[in-house]
Amino acid sequence: MTLSFFDQFMSPTYLGIPLIVLALSLPWVLYPAPSTRWLNNRLLTLQAWLINRFAQQLLLPLNLAGHKWATLLTSLMVFLITINMLGLLPYTFTPTTQLSLNLGLAVPLWLATVIIGMRNQPTHALGHLLPEGTPTPLIPILIIIETISLFIRPLALGVRLTANLTAGHLLIQLIATAAFVLLPLMPTIAILTTTLLFLLTLLEIAVAMIQAYVFVLLLSLYLQENV
Repeated sequence: MTLSFFDQFMSPTYLGIPLIVLALSLPWVLYPAPSTRWLNNRLLTLQAWLINRFAQQLLLPLNLAGHKWATLLTSLMVFLITINMLGLLPYTFTPTTQLSLNLGLAVPLWLATVIIGMRNQPTHALGHLLPEGTPTPLIPILIIIETISLFIRPLALGVRLTANLTAGHLLIQLIATAAFVLLPLMPTIAILTTTLLFLLTLLEIAVAMIQAYVFVLLLSLYLQENV
């Protein structure tokens, strides 16, 4: 093969225009706008029920101050799930396989939670850097370690999402290529490989939803520490 397996992760361009902008704006077009009518169709009812259930589960451990983030976190969850699911379609591009995009989402939101904690309760926020009951000789070391772990959080958010989606896409392409090559040589093995590809695709659908949920859940946990 002359093409690299990693070519699928390159941001496509058309007439010099990066199509990642179209990929990022497409999810909002797919969802129907909410209606002010008392009775809606089945799609709007299901959409509202799912969003309400997710918001309830996400905001359950947060106090009232954290409920202001409900719209932002719920929108981010729907946005990430839609992008991840659309990226599993043939001849599509998944923007969330780009580390720059994931860090662009993770760093500002993580920084906002830290700023809120420093502004509202600075003593409590700084208290996370030094666990209670720490022996005096270990205090400088633990402060350094906790500070590093604090600044690693947004990097871990972005890398986790990028790595899981990238690994899944690569595995699907490898198995699909193997099935295509084995079809004229060993049809039985090719059928078994295609079955494995189908099961892997189902797994990737689950991973696409779970990783979006984990991304938003960890942000809500960071928020919980600072409100």
